[in-house]
Amino acid sequence: MPPLSLAQLLAATLEGSWRAEPTPAHVSAGELASVVPMLVGSGAAPLAWWKIRHTELATTQAAHELREVYRYRTLRAAIQEREIEAIFKLLARANVEAVLVKGWAAARAYPEQGLRPFGDLDVCVRAERLEDARRALDAPESAGVQVDLHAGFDESDERGFEALHARGETVRIGEASVRVLAPEDHLRLMCIHLLRHGAWRPLWLCDVAAAIETRRDGFDWSRIDEGDSTRARWVACAVTLAHVLLGARVEGTPFESESRCRLPRWLVPEVLKQWETPFPASQAPMRYRAPMRDYVRRPRGLWRDLLSRWPNPIEATVRVGGAFNELPRWPFQLANCFGRAARFLGGSTHAAADSRMKNVLTRGGV
Repeated sequence: MPPLSLAQLLAATLEGSWRAEPTPAHVSAGELASVVPMLVGSGAAPLAWWKIRHTELATTQAAHELREVYRYRTLRAAIQEREIEAIFKLLARANVEAVLVKGWAAARAYPEQGLRPFGDLDVCVRAERLEDARRALDAPESAGVQVDLHAGFDESDERGFEALHARGETVRIGEASVRVLAPEDHLRLMCIHLLRHGAWRPLWLCDVAAAIETRRDGFDWSRIDEGDSTRARWVACAVTLAHVLLGARVEGTPFESESRCRLPRWLVPEVLKQWETPFPASQAPMRYRAPMRDYVRRPRGLWRDLLSRWPNPIEATVRVGGAFNELPRWPFQLANCFGRAARFLGGSTHAAADSRMKNVLTRGGV
C-alpha cells in the first residue's frame, strides 16, 4: 500500500475528533508531526489534541504543540463569549434582530467550545437594518471585537431572513439573548458555506460531522430539501464528504441511502487537494498579487495573477449554481471567471468584497 498523502494523514488525524470519546488515532508519531503545521494553520489543532490526549502520542513533541494551541483556544473561547454578549446587547438596545451563525454557533456541537476556534463573529441581520446594526456596533463596548455583518443569510438567501429567524432558537450568554438558527437550517448553511469556499478548511467538515452526530430527537430532515433542489444536493454531498473523509456517522439519516449520497468521482480527490494547503494565505484573495484594477495601468505580471485566480472546481460550481455531477468542471470554472470579469468591468463592488474577505482571513476568521 502506498504511503498516505499529507491530506490523507490530516483526515486520519481528525477522524471522529469532535466526539466526547474520539476514535483511536491511526497515525504514527512521525505522521502526526508531519501534519502539525496543517493542523495549526487550519484551526484544527485543538481537535487533534483532543483526539490523542489519552494515547501514547500525547507525550510527543508534536502533541505538546497541539496542547498549547488547545489551551490558548480554551481561554480565548471564554473571552469570545463575553464579546458575543456585548455585541448582542448593543444590537438589542438598537432593536435590531440578529442571528449568530457558524463559529460559536457551530462550537455548541463540540464537547468543549475551545475545540472549535473562530475569529470574527458572523452576525446576520435584515438587509434593511444593516446600517442600523453598523451604527449600533460603533460603540466603545464593541472596541476590538471583529464582527462580520451580513445582510440576510448569504448561504441560504433563497429562503429569506424572516422564515429562518422565526424558527430559530434563543440561547443565553451572560445577560444577552442570542438568536441562533434551528439545527436543520444551520447544518444546511454550514454545508453550503463549506462548498462555496472550496472546502479548503478541514474544520468546516468537522462542523458538519459534529452537527449530524449531535442532532436532537425530532430533527426535521425535510428542511434540508426546502427551496432549490440543487442546493439540497449540495448539502447531501457535504454530509457524504464528512462520512467518507472523516468517518461521520450517518446512520438514521437520509444520507445513508446510496442513491442519496453518491458523490461524483472528482469531488473527494479535489477536497484532498485543497487540504494539502489548508492555510488562509493560500486562499483567494490572499494569494492574489494585486487587485485587478492595478493591472489596468501596469499589466506586468497580469498573466501569472490570472492563473492564481482560477477557481477550484468546488467553489466555481457553487458560485454559478451548478450541479455536483460527473460532467467536467472547466465550464463552471470559466463561467465563474467570466462572471467575475463582468462585475469588474461593470465597476461593481467585487474588488471591495475581495478586500473585505482578505481582512477576515488575516484576522484568522474561521
